[in-house]
This record gives sequence, structure tokens and C-alpha cells, in this order.
Amino acid sequence: MHPPIDSKLPRVGTTIFTVMSRLAAEHGAINLSQGFPDFEPPARLTELAGHHMRQRGGAGNQYAPMTGLPSLREAIAAKVAEYYGCQASPDSDITVASGGTEALFCAIQAIVRAGDEVILLDPAYDSYEPAVELAGGRAVHVPLQRPGFGIDWQRLGDAITPRTRLLIINFPHNPSGATLEPADLAQLAELLRGTGIFVLSDEVYEHMLFDGRRHQSLLRHAELAARSFVVSSFGKTYHATGWKVGYCVAPAALTREFRKVHQFVQFVVATPLQAAIADFMRECPGHSRELPAFYQAKRDHFARLLGETRFRFEPAHSTYFQLVDYSAVSDLPDTEFARLLTTQHGVAAIPISVFSADDAAKSERIVRFCFAKHEATLDAAAAKLRSL
Repeated sequence: MHPPIDSKLPRVGTTIFTVMSRLAAEHGAINLSQGFPDFEPPARLTELAGHHMRQRGGAGNQYAPMTGLPSLREAIAAKVAEYYGCQASPDSDITVASGGTEALFCAIQAIVRAGDEVILLDPAYDSYEPAVELAGGRAVHVPLQRPGFGIDWQRLGDAITPRTRLLIINFPHNPSGATLEPADLAQLAELLRGTGIFVLSDEVYEHMLFDGRRHQSLLRHAELAARSFVVSSFGKTYHATGWKVGYCVAPAALTREFRKVHQFVQFVVATPLQAAIADFMRECPGHSRELPAFYQAKRDHFARLLGETRFRFEPAHSTYFQLVDYSAVSDLPDTEFARLLTTQHGVAAIPISVFSADDAAKSERIVRFCFAKHEATLDAAAAKLRSL
């Protein structure tokens, strides 16, 4: 008989992404829930990965440096300089992580202490709050404004207390696709000026903005960058979510604390994948530049299909997710509707209320679809949705 377990995360179950993907597999449903493409990474990228795996007599399949391969950190530094005008040191400011989620976890553990408050903007990615709780902190939820999912500056300001240690933001926003404008960065800097509050900016969809929008990374704003961890994901950018390679950019003092945690969580990331990404970034810089048009075409195709259904929506501004209002289809709460949609109608979606602490979110009739799919997949899903 084992001793009783006093759970450190008593309110946490299996993540909704696992639940819905498993349900989709069990019922043979088209999986538009979990955010992964059903198409392959660029052929040249996989060729490079194979090349580095086949190298003999070197260290291509052995441990990389804990901070990441120098060649990859140098390529990241060149990229953030080109895109955001940020001069980040490959040695002291950049760490390669096992995907965005590990980087987020390490940043939170590095900076949050017992009794600290951490502000989350709801709906918030479901890994944030458990990481805060494991660090001994308390999550403070501030709902994003409706419609549009912009920051409610009054409520955000009111949520700040002497115990506030960290603000976590996520733009381009999952699940809504909301984005920031330069004025938002200025307002955030003004709000935090004179405080000891750090910022964790989840920017994994940084290359997926549509209709001419420009990503407002915190790395563009020197005052904000000086107090921020900025996280991104090669898995999202290169259609290779299963590779789990991401990175964190932060000032040297914050990076030192980040690495203290990272070395005992992941230690290193797969060496041949890092080498392949570094080579691909140098050989094929156009990939990231072409990504907005690539995904905008998928968004537009899916939007045309949804226009033939009873779902209501505004085309997403960014990411590869589309929110839809299903109130003309069903009165069921979103978790029940998502389950019914999967089991009875053959299309899996994500209910967004699970990412909010606000009771009002539970009354919304909104689910999230992923359109990072082949057109044939989207066509087949739309045929089922039209029947509702």
C-alpha cells in the first residue's frame, strides 16, 4: 500500500488537447482540435535533419551544449535583429528549449516565488496556471475584452498589486487570433514603468499574421524587452510540432535564471534537429516571410467553407485557429457541444471556456477549429459542418 498522495495540482486533469484528440481518434472524427498540421515540414528541412543524423565521427547525435548549438543561437540572433531590430547576444540572451511549453515552464519557475501573483489574460493557454502553481505562485485572471479579445487596460491595471511578480501575455493570441498594435506596447510599458513586474511573452505564432498585419513582438520595444522573456517555436513555424524545438530570448540576467531551471528540466534539445534548423534558417530565409500568405490562403479557404454553414465568425487575424459562434446551431455549453460535434458529427473542436476562470466565459457558445490542414481535410470537415 502506497502512502496517500497530496497532489500538488489537485484541480488539474488531462489537458483538453489530449482529451479531444483521443476522442477524435476513437470516433474516426476529422481532428480540427489540437493545433498541428496534417502536412509535412519543408522537404529541405527534413533532408538536413537526416543529413545530420547520418554524420559519422562527429557529435551530431550526441549532447548539444545545454544552451543550444551555437549555430542555432546565432541564427536566432540574426532573425530577431532582422525582424524586430533587437540585438540579442547568442551567448548570453538566447536559449534553445524543448518547444515553447518547456520554455514557458522554465521562465515561470525561474522568476516566480512562493506567494507571488502572476497575471494571466483569459482565455489563456492551459500550461500557464499549473506552472505558476508549481512555483508556489497564485494566478490572477484578467479577461480579455469582447469582442476582439483585446487587453482591457483598466482591469489589467486594477489587477496589479504589490505581490504581482509576472504578467503572461500571448499575442498573436491562441485561441482568438487577436494581435497587438504599437500603441499597445507603449501602453504596456507605461503601465509597468516603475514596477518590478516581469513579462513572459508567448509569441509562438509570430509569423502567422494576415491582411498586412505586423507582429508587435516585445523585442521591438527596448523598455519592455529589458524585463521580458520572449518565447517562440520552430515547431509552429516549420510545420514540425513533433520536433519540440523552441527558444527563449531574454536579457542576460533573466537568461541566467532561466538556464538554471532549463538545465534540470530538459538539459539539451535534440542535436541533429537543432543543426538542421540552423542550416535551414540560413539557406531558406524566405520560409518565414512566406508563412503569412501561406496560412492566409488556408484561412480564406476555410472561411469560404464556413460561410456555407450556420456558424458565425470573423475571419481570424492571426495564428492557424478560427473561432466560431455556434449559438445558431446548439444551446449546449461549449464542452458538451465539442464532445457532441466529435462523437456524433465527426469533427473535433476545442471548447474555449476551459481556458478561462471567468464564469461568463462558460456562457459563450464558441469553439476553436484548427485550419492548419490540407484543403481536402478542410473540405471534408466543412461537408460535415454544413449538415448541422
